[in-house]
Amino acid sequence: MEQWQEPNANGAFKYEWEDDFSRNIVPKSCHSHNDYWRRVPFYQALAAGCTSVEADVWLTDDNELLVSHSWSSTKKTRTLRSLYLDPITNVFTQRNISTASNTTKETGVFDANPNISLKLLIDFKNEGHKIWPVLQSQLQSLRDKNWLTYYDGMTMHKGPLTIVGTGRTPFELVQQNSTNRYIFFDAPLRTISEPQYNSTNSYYASTNFGAAVGKLWFAKISSSQEDTMRQQIAAAEAKGLKSRYWDTPAWPVGLRAKVWAKLMELGVGMLNVDDLESAAGWNWGFCVVAGFVLCGRE
Repeated sequence: MEQWQEPNANGAFKYEWEDDFSRNIVPKSCHSHNDYWRRVPFYQALAAGCTSVEADVWLTDDNELLVSHSWSSTKKTRTLRSLYLDPITNVFTQRNISTASNTTKETGVFDANPNISLKLLIDFKNEGHKIWPVLQSQLQSLRDKNWLTYYDGMTMHKGPLTIVGTGRTPFELVQQNSTNRYIFFDAPLRTISEPQYNSTNSYYASTNFGAAVGKLWFAKISSSQEDTMRQQIAAAEAKGLKSRYWDTPAWPVGLRAKVWAKLMELGVGMLNVDDLESAAGWNWGFCVVAGFVLCGRE
């Protein structure tokens, strides 16, 4: 983390992976929201134990994918490849990561639970149909190494990396590739019961917390709001999808902790996190209940 440098004209900063890097890290079902804003993208999320990271991408005229929250803040050196795909490739290569498999073979980056697949959520920010072929092209080297989770039309093969498209990702293009599908969809949690969404084409089922649950008056979660969350989370789980709420309350801290705890209690698939430091230091002790491990679930 201290050695990391911004990507430059020569590409990504190349970190020499140390064998004991993740030995004492407990992988958690937390998603590093807008991960590229962090001082050290990707590696900081891994150090916190988050098993999912997010990159917003913008397509340029010369078919490059720049990573930024807005077009005005993009930089030519901060690309999907330099911030994520190249570092991931570097880690997998140095870890001698094995190929995608439908068995229980160890595949991942976390020593504490090597069976966990790292999730890369890619938010298509502008022209979704034009971004699609460019993204496929940039993922090809990882696909060639058989590192990506994919669906062959009958069986889901879990790899060390799972790619999920959100934002302006065209759902019809996700569905179209039915026998070699390696980009999955971030389905809408509020309408997840619609028949077109299932575990062969989608991975997450996400929604804005306020839009789905409503305002938390007096910093309290009402019984009806809890019932709404329970029903939504259960509906996603019934389809084999990971529920995720973004834009959960960030302040006051007590309210944030209350919402986090309630979501985990209700079995949310992935906890969306902006403050990695607080998430990493939060009391995840309840992740093990009666011998069942609730954190870092697959």
